[in-house]
Order: sequence, then C-alpha cells, then structure tokens
Amino acid sequence: MIKKFIVAGIQLSFTEQPKENLKKTISWVKKAAKQGANVICLPELYRSQYFCQKEDSKTFDLAETIPGVSTNVFQKIAKENKVSIAVPIFEKRTAGVYHNSLVMIDADGKILGTYRKMHIPDDPAYYEKYYFTPGDLGFKTFKTKFGKIGTLICWDQWFPEGARLTTLQGASVLFYPTAIGWHPSEIERFGEAQRDSWITIQRSHAIANGVYVCSVNRTGFEQPVKEQAGIQFWGSSFICDPQGVILAKASTDKEEIIMAEINLDHLENIRRNWPFLRDRRIDAYNDLTKRFLD
Repeated sequence: MIKKFIVAGIQLSFTEQPKENLKKTISWVKKAAKQGANVICLPELYRSQYFCQKEDSKTFDLAETIPGVSTNVFQKIAKENKVSIAVPIFEKRTAGVYHNSLVMIDADGKILGTYRKMHIPDDPAYYEKYYFTPGDLGFKTFKTKFGKIGTLICWDQWFPEGARLTTLQGASVLFYPTAIGWHPSEIERFGEAQRDSWITIQRSHAIANGVYVCSVNRTGFEQPVKEQAGIQFWGSSFICDPQGVILAKASTDKEEIIMAEINLDHLENIRRNWPFLRDRRIDAYNDLTKRFLD
C-alpha cells in the first residue's frame, strides 16, 4: 500500500465554448502532473459554463456518453502522464435520461467507474432538477493506483450521510468537484457567511470521518441569460486534512492548482486519537432512513 501520494484540484473559469474549455483543462492537467500530482480532480461540469442558471432543452446537446469525448481524451492524458483523474461530466445515459456524473480514470488510462450525483438541488439559478436524474449507483469509492478515492459532487457536500457512507468504503480522501458562487445581489450582505458555511461543512466531514477532503470549485462570472443576474463563482478551492486543517487554499478569482500530500500514517494517527468510527452507535441509527420523525 502506498502510504503517501499527492492530490491536486484545478480551479478554472470557463467559456461558452466546450472545445476551448477542454483544451484549456488538458493543459492544466498536464501542468499539475508536471508539478508532482498523482490524483487530479477537475471542477463540476468542466466542459461548459454552469448552464443550470436557465431551463432550456437545447442545453441537453452538451451532454456526452461514457465512453465519449471526455473519457477518450483523459484516458490518454492519464496514461501518458501516469496520473489518476476525476473527470466530472454532463452524462447522456440514454435519450431523455441525463446525469451529473464523474468518471474516475486510473493512471494506466483505464476507467475505474462512474459516480452519479445523488443530491440534486433546485434553487434560483441552480435549476438542476430540470437537467439531472438523481444518481442510482450509490456512493462510490475507487481504488486507484495511489489510493482509495471517494467522489461526491457539489450539492452532495452539504450532506453528512454521503461523506460517511463513502468513507465507510475505505476512502482516504473525498473529492468534491463543485460549481458554487454568489448571486451578485447577495454578496455584500450574505457572501462571506455563505462561503464560510461551505468551507465549514466540508471541513466537518473531514473531521467526523477522519479523511482528507479536496473541494474543487470554478471561478469567474457567468451570465448565460443576459436578463438574469448571473453567478459570481467564489473559487476558494481547498484541501484539508483529517483534523480539518487547511493544507492548501485557492483565491476567489484566479485560475490555479491546489496540491497537498495524503499521508495514511497521519490519517491513522488522527483516527486512533479521535476514534469517531469506532464509537458509532450503529444499533441506534435506524431512524436516519426516515424523512422526519413526527
């Protein structure tokens, strides 16, 4: 078992041109590999702008199959650069059935499997229920060449159940590719509190589960509908250790790579001293499968 490996998150901004986004992302993946990354994660829906700000049936044309455009490219990139890559895509499963998904590609170029986003939001300018069928593959951990990687996507990051169930499959790090930002009218009043909540909840998953967390956001302003206010993505991608200590953090407004070491001995030490998994009362949690306790 490899005791240490390097994970990287690539924070980028995106245009309305999928080919341009793909080309740029390839360049950044190669850059991260040259800097020593072993496992690399891209932002949610990396090949387009965040189209869920509107409901438009033509947008389904952006979806791709598995295998397809992204997997064909990144299988080759992964093999050439000897890196594992978490590739979030807009998946076309069949006519009329689409998912917000992630394909895990190992360092030999092989596809290890697919994760489909389990929690689908429906908020102003985040109209995901129109586009995405809820995931039906369950929570997933992938055994890469370097270690066991858990993958969740964006809205999943607010739910402790997803982090727990992924950790219980042996993940040493949880990746959260995401697309989250501010409604411009709310930045001044709520902006800092919203971003702080986002960071805090994910750090809490790291602490409660004794795992590393790598959250990878996009940055930049996107306004696909000129009559709408658009979204200012807040970047701030980060990596924290099993105590919630921030190991790397990106800016709010720049394209950049964040990197940190995953150290299984450190993880072991934290879990020995904070044995939350040991002390779980699994005999008392049946009510968690209920919507609400009336």
